[in-house]
Amino acid sequence: MNSLYKLAVLSVSVLCSIACAEKQNPLIITVKNVLDMERTTETVELGKGILKMDDLSSIGIKNTETDQLEIIQKVDNDGDGTWDMILFQPKMPANSESKFEIVKVGEGENPTAQELCYSRFVPERTDDYTWENNKVAFRVYGPTAQKMIEDKVPGGTLSSGVDAWLKRVEYPIIDKWYKEELSGVSSYHKDTGEGLDDFHVGPSRGVGGIAAKVDSTYYYSKNYTQWRTITKGPIRTSFYLEYEDWDANGKTIKESRVISLDLGQNLSKFNITLEGVDQISAGLTLHEKDGEVSGKKDNGWVSYWQPHGDSELGTAIIANNETFIDFEKYDVPTKDLSNAYAQLKVKNNTVTYYAGFGWKKSGQFNTKQDWENYLNAFSEQINHPLEVTFNP
Repeated sequence: MNSLYKLAVLSVSVLCSIACAEKQNPLIITVKNVLDMERTTETVELGKGILKMDDLSSIGIKNTETDQLEIIQKVDNDGDGTWDMILFQPKMPANSESKFEIVKVGEGENPTAQELCYSRFVPERTDDYTWENNKVAFRVYGPTAQKMIEDKVPGGTLSSGVDAWLKRVEYPIIDKWYKEELSGVSSYHKDTGEGLDDFHVGPSRGVGGIAAKVDSTYYYSKNYTQWRTITKGPIRTSFYLEYEDWDANGKTIKESRVISLDLGQNLSKFNITLEGVDQISAGLTLHEKDGEVSGKKDNGWVSYWQPHGDSELGTAIIANNETFIDFEKYDVPTKDLSNAYAQLKVKNNTVTYYAGFGWKKSGQFNTKQDWENYLNAFSEQINHPLEVTFNP
């Protein structure tokens, strides 16, 4: 055997050894559901640090049992043009375990899905920031809307409360409703089959706005001052908001927040960064005070179920057991200042909670008990998240 032939055989052997090793040792993710309930709308986050990969552009996630690629969403959290994270929503039966393989894919090989998780800045309607998924929609108000109130210009809004848009279709409605409202074709204040905006916020906390309690008085910020869209897609929309420093009876509070909403969930996630306070309150407006405040301290939620128009509506704040301290019904004579509050612990200058709603007319929840069952299940899920492990 000549030396060139020996070298060729050796090279092939080395390449075969590498290929075989790679084939025998793929990167496998094991997802485990420890709860006695099916979980289909929870998002698994895989950061490039966890995956030990700098480039996520050609990555797919394959279910090893079905041999099918999962729908994924790539996220650039810091806006530097590089993907930081991959999201996917595994369908997990009760008390189950599933395995997924990280694979390399070509352009267009990953499956796609409709962009149901959507958000945007809305300059054509003052400066709203609005977001939605296939279940719910929300909005908050910006500095132009605040200045209009301060300058006594009609049409402004002064509030750091969160508005609820009561949609009852699974497809996106934000762009359509704004276009029809501003063109005069129809008004999103009337339900023509898709839902409507008839949820009054005013200076209340709406659905999840925060306040700082000093003695027996609640203080809160004004409108957001800066925004940045982080992501939108088939699994999640998220965005950043910043607020001007605000005063709570002599305490200066600095605030910024990242809000996200995942596919299939009725509750937005609020991840708020705060300085100047070690406890904060997230509130739900009591509107006409004709509803019922309920809560479960051990399960970390407070809810308000109320008559609403020709239907009924449930709103809620929920946090994990390490964050949720207690809840309070705050009832005062001044219009829009009565709220149900969740008292939440601020740790390392951050607090995380969820806030959202369920509208009976949407067909998602028919009774107060249905809504509270959803909250109890959601509590179990955030206190016992899906467990994710990797092979060595």
